[in-house]
Amino acid sequence: MAEKEPKDIEAAAARLADARVWLRIEEKQDRLAALDAEIAAPGFWDDAQHAQDVSRKASALRDTIDGYAAAEALLDDARAAAELADEDEAFADEKDHALAELSAMLDRFEIESWFSGEMDGNDAIVSINPGQGGLEAQDWTDMLYRMYTRYAEKKGWSVKPLDVVSGSDNVGLDRAVFQIEGRNAYGMLRSEHGVHRLVRISPTDDKKRRQTTFASVEVLPVMNDDIEVDLNPADVRVDVYRSSGPGGQCVNTTDSAVRLTHMPTGIVVTCQNEKSQLQNKEAAFKVLRAKLYELECSKRDAEVAALRGERMENSFGSQIRNYVLYPYQLVKDLRSNIETGNVDAVLDGDIEEFVIGYHRWHVTQ
Repeated sequence: MAEKEPKDIEAAAARLADARVWLRIEEKQDRLAALDAEIAAPGFWDDAQHAQDVSRKASALRDTIDGYAAAEALLDDARAAAELADEDEAFADEKDHALAELSAMLDRFEIESWFSGEMDGNDAIVSINPGQGGLEAQDWTDMLYRMYTRYAEKKGWSVKPLDVVSGSDNVGLDRAVFQIEGRNAYGMLRSEHGVHRLVRISPTDDKKRRQTTFASVEVLPVMNDDIEVDLNPADVRVDVYRSSGPGGQCVNTTDSAVRLTHMPTGIVVTCQNEKSQLQNKEAAFKVLRAKLYELECSKRDAEVAALRGERMENSFGSQIRNYVLYPYQLVKDLRSNIETGNVDAVLDGDIEEFVIGYHRWHVTQ
């Protein structure tokens, strides 16, 4: 009879076996084989956009499959070290190190499993708009824009400004619309959709009074080309105007900015941060498709939350997270109850704990 494994290795093996099930490794292997066959087919690269989408999906599947294989190798290393530990105590440390690395990897797998929705793996379109508070709200919008930009940088994601407009009196931002490109960007950033509340001594207030202000964050997925959206170009009014933000040498000399108005719904989308009118128009239509898809989902679902979550007013009492800089320092998410006193780090993009905390809370609801 084989000798029973140590309890820590037995527990790790059971957890790894469970992960194989909820990661659906066999299903992913079959899907990857099908995508690899499509990639190898003649003419695959004739449609560049479709080819990029397929390649990205294949890469994500391969990363998960390879990651699981690496986890299996770590478990084998731990087992081998445990067998040798009776003869040499140094191997006990190797076993502990392998199990610790395996545990961290399984934690990442757990997080990965949360983002299995149809759009979770897509890039994200993030919009930030100031709420109550005037110049202070504009400044808060700029602070949030920087926070998300820094978060994306820390994740190795890229940020593409679409419609970033300076506020009145050159204070903060009047609005910020930008695309974040990265693995599970939309799935991760769904945690940020809602109203964000700031409490501080306002630098825009000569009397240095404490002020409360708000900004709303909307997160939408960048749509796959194979997703059907009821968008008739004849229903869209296209207006062009002179850009007021960064975007290239033609800014303020040509009408490069684009405003789309979807007549049936009244949805308005603007884009002005690309270098040409054509690029701005393409980017604006991308945002419009996402908004129309979200609108259709909300119509189909009894809960108005399929993609954007419960709609709230951009004012007091509706916030999802508080950022208090005075009279004390605290950032607290009102859904997950995650909190920290290191406000400076959070505003510098250190929000992973809040993102993961939200999703961990969400799967328990």
